Amino acid sequence: MIEVTVLFLDETFSSTAVGPMEVFRHAGTLWNLLTGKRQVPRFRVTTASVDGRAVNCDGPIQIKPAAAIKDIRNTDLIFIPTTGISIDDVVERNAPVVPWLKRWHKRGAEIASVCSGVGLVAETGMLDGKRATTHWGLAERFREKYPRVKWMPELMVTEDHGFYCGGGVHAALDLSLYLVEKFCGHDIAMQSAKAMLIETPRAWQAGFAVVPLKTEHNDDTISSAQDWLHENFHRPFPLEAPARRVGMSLRNFVRRFKQATGDSPLTYLQKLRVAAAKRLLESDHRTVQEVSDAVGYQDVAFFRALFQRHTGVSPSAYRERFGV
Repeated sequence: MIEVTVLFLDETFSSTAVGPMEVFRHAGTLWNLLTGKRQVPRFRVTTASVDGRAVNCDGPIQIKPAAAIKDIRNTDLIFIPTTGISIDDVVERNAPVVPWLKRWHKRGAEIASVCSGVGLVAETGMLDGKRATTHWGLAERFREKYPRVKWMPELMVTEDHGFYCGGGVHAALDLSLYLVEKFCGHDIAMQSAKAMLIETPRAWQAGFAVVPLKTEHNDDTISSAQDWLHENFHRPFPLEAPARRVGMSLRNFVRRFKQATGDSPLTYLQKLRVAAAKRLLESDHRTVQEVSDAVGYQDVAFFRALFQRHTGVSPSAYRERFGV
């Protein structure tokens, strides 16, 4: 059982706290209940505010937690909702949360945050050098305030060394389902989405859905190339393009890339495109040809064969099984 602590913070958008709480609580149970299967809860959810008292949300709503943050004795994952639309006083309003996050991270807890709530994690310094996203409207202010963070507001969800970030308000559900998939597997995440009638996770604020591949290594040059691939995977290009982008010969680029990620650049790109195609097939009504075009393959026959090789099923069979 995965222990999750969902924070309740003053001026939060209540949906960014309550929605994730419900996603975690019902993972492994609601779908099973609706389909007549044995319920197997996957998460134990605790809610906490700074002092244990009810908090005033953005609007005429109060929500009361089960505990104060000092009372939390065990947690594997901490979920931080948006802290409202005013980001300049986020830390001042929630000052005790910052050292509390540092302590729990040292104890091994992973940390997820959404929208303006990402600012609390950035304030700890633990996001320095890591990829992070936030609402596109807050990105420039956060870049100024936390310049060492690798801000990627084009992404709906980011993951980097145990830190997970979500974009805007409704990205709280995207991030929650992403975490269900991370901790419980793809099938449980899809079942949760179907049971709660939630659109499957969108990883790109620009509209493309991608699950990040291996990015946890210390080769900054290859990280830069990966960033470029994530931004451009949907259009055709030769492998020399990312190599030239980082100033390397193709031979050296292929060697360094595989050393850092475990995959050749071509295999990595194929996995990236297949991951995007899977999400489009799960949540979109485009034809297979249109999905193929959207992820960078004009030859639909090649795309079908590649998808089958990577997933074990055809695009049509995948949509039949996982489409919402």
